[in-house]
Parts: sequence; C-alpha cells; structure tokens
Amino acid sequence: MKAGRGDSLQLGQELYPLPRIATRQLRWFVTYVEFFFRRNFHALRLLRLHPLEPVQNRPVLVCLSHPSWWDPLVALYLSQRFFGARQNYGPIAAEGLAKYKFFEKLGFFGIDPASASGSARFVRIGQSVLSRADCAFWVTAQGHFTDVRYRPVLFQPGVGYLAHRLTQFAMLPLALEYAFWDERYPDAFACFGEPLLIDSGFERTAAEWTIVFSKRLEETQDALSQRVMARQAESFETLIRGRAGIGGVYDIWRALKARLARKQFRQEHGSY
Repeated sequence: MKAGRGDSLQLGQELYPLPRIATRQLRWFVTYVEFFFRRNFHALRLLRLHPLEPVQNRPVLVCLSHPSWWDPLVALYLSQRFFGARQNYGPIAAEGLAKYKFFEKLGFFGIDPASASGSARFVRIGQSVLSRADCAFWVTAQGHFTDVRYRPVLFQPGVGYLAHRLTQFAMLPLALEYAFWDERYPDAFACFGEPLLIDSGFERTAAEWTIVFSKRLEETQDALSQRVMARQAESFETLIRGRAGIGGVYDIWRALKARLARKQFRQEHGSY
C-alpha cells in the first residue's frame, strides 16, 4: 500500500477500470489473517478517539503509517472489520506484489513508486476508487517503512496530487504501532484519527494537501504512542486476542499453584 511520488504526472481524465475483488477468497484470507495473527501476537488493540460515522456516504482515503511488515495484513483485517460493506483497494510495490500474486484478488494493485508512470497509475486508480461512495483507498502514504518515533511525518507527494483531483471524499488517518508490554508476545495497536471531510480537492494545492494529511497522521500517531508508552490498557478495545503466558514448565507450575490455591489460572504474565 505504497504512495506514488507524483513526479511530472501526465494524466488523462478517464477513470481506470477497477480490478475485480474475489469476495470468497477475501473472506477466506481475512480468516487466515486472524488465525495467523493469534499465533504471533498477544492482542490487536484499537484506540477509539473519534467515531467513524462521519465518513459514511463518502469515498474514504485511509492514510496509514508504515512501521512494519505486518501493516498490510492489519489494514486488510481492519478494512473488513470496519468497512466490510465497501470495496477496499490499496497500492503495493509491484516488486512486492510479484512475490504475493494472490493479493491481486484481494484489492491490491502493483505500482512502481520510483517512476513517473507508477505515480500516474497510482493517481489514476486512486481517482477511480475515490469516485465511488462505496469504496475505500488504503495507502501507506510515507511510501516506505518508517519508525513510529520519526518526526516530522512526511508523505510522498502522490497523495497530494490525488487529493487535488478529487471532489467529495473523506481522509481518515490510521496510526499503527507494535510493542511488547507484559507478555512474551507483542501487542499490535491501531488508532483511527479524526476524519477530514473534504468537498473539493481544488480547495488546496497538491503540496498543501500533502502537508495537511501528514500533520493529521502525525497527530494520530502521537495520540496512540502516548497511550502505548503509558500502557493504558483500559483505553483500548481488544479486537483479536492471541497468545499469552510463558509456556512450558513455568506455565505448568503456575497452573498447579493456582489449582492448589483454589484460584482460577490465567495465562497472562503476572497472574495465576
């Protein structure tokens, strides 16, 4: 889900035909993603700061951070959990898509983010997706892996070029983060920021939209990071619960100790 650079774009006005999403394969793969996630994480936690209702009846441009390899899978799960009634699309580097061809059936399409033709393809397909109120376009707008602590948050200009060519749509920031808390396995964290409702992309220049969107995602990342660093578990909703405990002899001893004390055994570290 990488954003194009937007250099020297030469675009026609025609809309790009959207690739067909294989619904059955998508449902199967999302089920597998949830299973795969449970095996590798303690939990997927969502920080709800703003309601998603304002984006209803508008095309949605989701600009997400890109700290890890897991991001497309988390985004895919979130897209079906919260936007399952929409057709969800996202760009991915053509080189990466060549390794995972199956993703083409799930709404992903390949671009070459380093070329003008790849940037033009990104904007043209983005226009086609965001011309429909029943669609969402998911973009890792920084264009490459970026640590969540890096400031300022910088977007590739292709996102601004795209926004400048759109009419009525919503931009929705999505911050992702991964951290170890008290368990052997890490936790994944997600936060949808405050939606930005836009009636005309011509209200600002492409460069201005790039700055506005990047600041909105930076604010969302800051809000999420503050709560992750504070370990404020009560602030989060658990979407997926995965593995807990230490495992092996240590957990056997803890279970036996809880039984002898007539207490309920809980696998989470620091409890019976």
